[in-house]
Amino acid sequence: MPARPILWIVIPCYNEEKVLPITAPLFRDKLLSLIGGEKISPSSRVLFVNDGSSDRTWEIITALAREDERYLGISQSRNRGHQNAVLAGLMEAKDHADITISIDCDGQDDVNAMDAMVDAYLDGSEVVYGVRSSRETDSFFKRTTAHAFYRMMRGLDAEVVYDHADYRLVSSLVLRHFADFEEVNIFLRGMFPLVGFKSSCVYYERARRVAGKSHYPLKKMAALALNGITDLSVKPINLIAGIGLVISLLGLAGAIWAVVEALLGNTVAGWASTVCILCVLGGIQLVSLGVIGQYVGKTYLETKRRPRYIISERTWEKGGRRWIEETSDDAGEDRTPPSPTHTEKPHERKSL
Repeated sequence: MPARPILWIVIPCYNEEKVLPITAPLFRDKLLSLIGGEKISPSSRVLFVNDGSSDRTWEIITALAREDERYLGISQSRNRGHQNAVLAGLMEAKDHADITISIDCDGQDDVNAMDAMVDAYLDGSEVVYGVRSSRETDSFFKRTTAHAFYRMMRGLDAEVVYDHADYRLVSSLVLRHFADFEEVNIFLRGMFPLVGFKSSCVYYERARRVAGKSHYPLKKMAALALNGITDLSVKPINLIAGIGLVISLLGLAGAIWAVVEALLGNTVAGWASTVCILCVLGGIQLVSLGVIGQYVGKTYLETKRRPRYIISERTWEKGGRRWIEETSDDAGEDRTPPSPTHTEKPHERKSL
């Protein structure tokens, strides 16, 4: 039997008890379809990452793993955010899979695009970005702000793929190098282009959420956008320096003009112009301090070097507390994810 790449589909989950029973079979069926088409290895898996959910999400994941060995699950010790959950799943998968595909749990991203992603990988791409072909399902406000965000990112010289979120295929080769990126503040869609390697795009139509509600309200989207800007570019600080230089030159010109007018005896007492100037300069200073504060705060967090995620449970390991004596008795226990009994030769990429 020819070797085929092992695929792990990485799916972050946060309070998804309503949607998981609907979308989990979709991911498994797509996995089986790719296996049946002899594009990936039968050892491929679906990995759910529980991001500290407060509902029954983890119970559902563990039940799925008991029913079908193709389902795997890991749980974070607490909620750490979508980007950290995706990162946790990718780092868990990099030593067990040849390729990973990260996708949200809500069923909006077209799972059928995975076929084209795997084809692109077999044709030589190490990273394949899932890109939305349109935003017709978005509201006018979200569509407008999203386009403005991507234009702004490009204007700030940040490398991002237009209309790409976190639906992407990444090879284990790229993930091994990506593990060297140790930032605490992460913005994955802007970080993967920095790794390099050959990449390509697959375009798809995004559907509406199949169940439940979105966990990305306006506040979180704005925070993610701000995080992306300050993570990938220092141009805002350069802009502040430029604005400061222009205002300084204008102030110098104004001072010279004021001295000349005073010498000519043309000065007239007035407070309106003084107040306006103070208000404008005060506002610019406060905004500038706020932007610089964002970078200072991020630097402070980076110096702490706190872990970006902590895995508290895995579905293929024994759960619950374990005493030292139990740990000693189980010293030889296999802690790797379960795999089928079949064996394959090591995978080597072949072009289609």
